[in-house]
Amino acid sequence: MTNYLNREVLITGGLGFIGSALARRLVELGAKVTLVDSLIPQYGGNLFNITGITDRVTVNVCDVRDPYAMAYLVRGKDYLFNLAGQTSHLDSMSDPQTDLDINASAQLSILESCRKANPAIKLVFASTRQLYGKPDYLPVDEKHPVRPVDVNGINKLAGEWYHLLYNNVYGIRACALRLTNTYGPRMRVRDARQTFLGIWVRLLIEGKPIKVFGDGLQLRDFNFVDDCVDALLSAGAHDAANGKVFNLGSREVINLKDLAAMMTALADGSTFELVPFPADRKAIDIGDYYSDYTLIERELGWTPRVALAEGLARTVAYYREHWQHYWEAGA
Repeated sequence: MTNYLNREVLITGGLGFIGSALARRLVELGAKVTLVDSLIPQYGGNLFNITGITDRVTVNVCDVRDPYAMAYLVRGKDYLFNLAGQTSHLDSMSDPQTDLDINASAQLSILESCRKANPAIKLVFASTRQLYGKPDYLPVDEKHPVRPVDVNGINKLAGEWYHLLYNNVYGIRACALRLTNTYGPRMRVRDARQTFLGIWVRLLIEGKPIKVFGDGLQLRDFNFVDDCVDALLSAGAHDAANGKVFNLGSREVINLKDLAAMMTALADGSTFELVPFPADRKAIDIGDYYSDYTLIERELGWTPRVALAEGLARTVAYYREHWQHYWEAGA
């Protein structure tokens, strides 16, 4: 992908799970990469995530809520991959103001910085399938009504629509990808703030039973992080994406009980157990969900390539080797 050779690229949330994977790919493509991350412990940034490319990227430790820092950082950049966010659905309910500040207000501030200092920049915003809420039909396409079931979904929707508004009104090229469950090396495994698969991986490696809420029959789809990176790069490279929203998704749909069985097969003696849904999680659970990604496949040529079994095996192998960098701090 030649679009990124010698181009200036800014990644917010760049020391996090997806941001660091994107940074690695961009370095391979010859881009000049600047990573912005607050390194606030609960948000998943981890300097170990850029091991091996530290001398090939620029790291700026600051918060996307700082409008002066962001106004400076967007200057001269060709691309901005806007991945910084508060991802915990439960935290958004217990601390809605912080979620609003990061996922909505800061996004508007970033776009204003681009409008004033660098209107030629191209933005790709990492949105979420969570904003659809409980599906009316499956698979969920981009025409499905949006009915967020938590504060996080509402604020991510606002952040997404700010990007589309600035594309449509000010001509600042922007698009959004509604990510489904993304997993892989460097995801947060200290707890379930980023994805429940993270804590499942940790329990698996620690030899403890994986805990599956409810009857385990909820259907989900998953994208390995490399496939997510491919989608981000495609959206950035193609102006056909401007002003649009795209679902990501997978050909493989699996219920959580079968997913747990697939994971426990990766470690001898591992088990899983069904446990009652905690009340706070049950209140915002969306039931079955999987995406229709036909639009991005048709318009940008993206399709997921990494099979779930392969991706899980690669993920578990990574944490078996590097667990000490993830158990207690950062991701």
